[in-house]
Amino acid sequence: MSEQLARVANMTRSVSQVLEYDEKCPHSYYLRRVERVKPRPAAWSHQGTAFHSAIEAYERSGRQLPAGAVAEVYSDEYSSLTIAAMREEPRLDRWMTANRKTAIADIEDRHMLGREQAAAYVAWAQEKGPEIWKAPDGKIMGIELHLTADIGGVKVQGYIDQLTAEPDGSVRVRDLKTGTMKSKFQLQTYGILVRNALGLIVKRADWYLGKTGGLSRPVDLTRVPEKEIGRRFAEMDQGVKAGRFPAKPGFHCRFCDVSHACSFFSP
Repeated sequence: MSEQLARVANMTRSVSQVLEYDEKCPHSYYLRRVERVKPRPAAWSHQGTAFHSAIEAYERSGRQLPAGAVAEVYSDEYSSLTIAAMREEPRLDRWMTANRKTAIADIEDRHMLGREQAAAYVAWAQEKGPEIWKAPDGKIMGIELHLTADIGGVKVQGYIDQLTAEPDGSVRVRDLKTGTMKSKFQLQTYGILVRNALGLIVKRADWYLGKTGGLSRPVDLTRVPEKEIGRRFAEMDQGVKAGRFPAKPGFHCRFCDVSHACSFFSP
């Protein structure tokens, strides 16, 4: 086993790793994680990261930052990420885009869209007033929490965007999305992490959707079988440790950010 493969084989696992390996393509996982192929940049990634930064700044201010200032936090982060990516990949024709836009049009559109989404979150939070959970000692706040716990015999980590306090004393897991929702597996895993790492009661989870400026339908976490979630992590972990990275070519290859380094990809 190579040194790099050994490093990846012993990594702490995450939802994104399982989805890459299990639902997308084990070979793309290998290219990205083991071979360290540089993914093609995409403005939608910068949009998501900058949106999270803006909302975190707003919530940590005690919701005192005005909408315009939150939008500026978004702009600063988005611009910084985009400029850095352009330095690494100045050929914009190699960037990934959506809806057949040119890269420059996509970059500009997402800059404006992200500002609007950040301001819309402020308006939503002021109207709905969800209460961010805080530990009794005040040292831990339910914003961008990095949690690690054992699930199915595998060390798993996750970054929880928000934990909100429920009237019955439980907490709700909330994930922020500027694009489409991911699978319920993400929220189910986060619920288990919160229970195992913090000892809190978690009954529901949802997504805040930047596209609509509101919440998704809640996901019931009271009946999530930890054994089944653990099985998925264990199977993925065993596959990586065994060096199993078969290619799964198909339509999804068109949206793979490491396809430029894949011998199985046919444009």
